[in-house]
Amino acid sequence: MMDMHCHVDLYPDHGVILKDIIDTGFYVLSVTTVPSAFEGTRNLTRDIKNCRTALGLHPQLAHQRKNELALFDKLIGETRYIGEIGLDGSKGFKEHIDDQLLVFNHILKKCESYNNNILTIHSLNAVDMVLECLNEHPKAGIPILHWFLATKKQISKAIDLGCYFSIGPAMLISARARKVISWLPNERILLETDGPFAKVDRNILFPSNVQSVIEYLSIDWGKSREEVLAKLSNNLRNLVSN
Repeated sequence: MMDMHCHVDLYPDHGVILKDIIDTGFYVLSVTTVPSAFEGTRNLTRDIKNCRTALGLHPQLAHQRKNELALFDKLIGETRYIGEIGLDGSKGFKEHIDDQLLVFNHILKKCESYNNNILTIHSLNAVDMVLECLNEHPKAGIPILHWFLATKKQISKAIDLGCYFSIGPAMLISARARKVISWLPNERILLETDGPFAKVDRNILFPSNVQSVIEYLSIDWGKSREEVLAKLSNNLRNLVSN
């Protein structure tokens, strides 16, 4: 199984998260929030074959760390995984949307120089802008919209753009998020935790916690747990084999 959006370097105890990744054997995408964290984060999981490190610049940090775009450009050739990137239109961050757009579009344009990138994207309160940017950079790679909260129309546009959607245990707490999950096509769904930021019952999420999403999808889809696992595994294979 998988966790396609996990901030491994930001867990309070690296030993615990690394043990969880090793014990589960799950395919884990370790995302970063600034380019300067990439090398250290990659070194954390260097000996774990089922873990990949993504190169990112989080939209909430764009106005503070846009000077790291030069470092992003230097490192991009070292991984096909890009994230966490995107836009955030929520309170406290929408005032910096111009810097966010500068950073996001720079990254997408840079990705167009490569042909196999996989992008994990933040779109909180900025869905239309994120989709427009992706539309303007169609060769940037395969987008995974992480913790995606959107309308049916926005989901339809995202599907047309070739997007996947990663969903996690913390989303199941929200009625709105559960409704969005019900609208997503089965063949585009992946799993995530967004740990250590996302929590359930005040407990930090680990890759092993995606089991709760599998159980939820089994009920939502009317499929056996084995059928859900097979579909999700096939989705991951389709993603990484492109």
